[in-house]
Amino acid sequence: MTHTLMNLPFDETALEPYISKETLQYHHGKHHAAYINNLNRLIEGTMYADMNLEAIVISASGGLFNNAAQVYNHDFYFKGMSRKITAPSKDLLALFNRDFGSFEAFKEIFLETAAGLFGSGWVWLSIDGSGALVLESFSNAGNPLLSGHTPLMTCDVWEHAYYIDYRNARADYLEKWWGLINWDFVSQNLEAFTDKHHGL
Repeated sequence: MTHTLMNLPFDETALEPYISKETLQYHHGKHHAAYINNLNRLIEGTMYADMNLEAIVISASGGLFNNAAQVYNHDFYFKGMSRKITAPSKDLLALFNRDFGSFEAFKEIFLETAAGLFGSGWVWLSIDGSGALVLESFSNAGNPLLSGHTPLMTCDVWEHAYYIDYRNARADYLEKWWGLINWDFVSQNLEAFTDKHHGL
C-alpha cells in the first residue's frame, strides 16, 4: 500500500489572512509531504506495508510511528478547517455543556491547553468509550488513538503551523485558528462514533 498526500479541502488562499498561502505551501506541501515520503520508505518490505494508516499508528514505534502519526495528525488538522461559517451540532453542544459546563468554557480550556503545551505537539478533542468528551494534549506526534479514544478535532501547535504568519505568538494563531474550525467535520466525527456505538 502506498500512502499519498491528501489534497487540501480548500484553496491555498482560502484561509487568508489568518493562515497564509505561504504557510500552507510549507506546512502541507513540504512538512506533510515529507512525512508521507518517509512513511512510504519506512514501511517498504515490512509487515506494515499492507496496513492502513490508523493500524500503523496504533502498532508502530520509533521513527515509523512518528511519521505515520504525523501523516494522520496533519490529515485530521487540515480536514478540520474551513472558511465556511459552521457551528457545532446540537448533539455536540449538549456534550460540551455536560462535560465542560458550556461551549464557551470548552473554548477557554482548549485554547489555554494549546497555548501552554511546552514545545511541539497537538491538542485534541476526543471521545472515550463511555461517550465522554476528553481534552488531550500530546508532545511531538502523539494522538488519542494511543489512548483508545476516537478523535473529533485537533490543533497543531508545532511552530511550522504558524511561525511564518505569527512568529512566536502562538496565542494569536490559536485565536485565529478557532475561527476556522470546521464544526461540520467535528460533528460528523461525533455522529460516526455515535452510530458505531449505537447511541452511547
